[in-house]
Amino acid sequence: MSAPEPVIDREVADDVDTALAWHQGDARATIATLLEDLKFVRGQLALAEGAMSHGLTRGWQPTYERP
Repeated sequence: MSAPEPVIDREVADDVDTALAWHQGDARATIATLLEDLKFVRGQLALAEGAMSHGLTRGWQPTYERP
């Protein structure tokens, strides 16, 4: 018995197609770029977390992983 195909939102599928087209269909280059982008954004989140006061955010803490 095979696993069911995941349901992909059309907008997400378009974004995937756009990212792949940017790298001329090279999936490895696309993934590498996305991982570098993720690394950058996590660094920016860490900087923002350090600059925010606990009172300003009323106790909210950023998370680095998707819930």
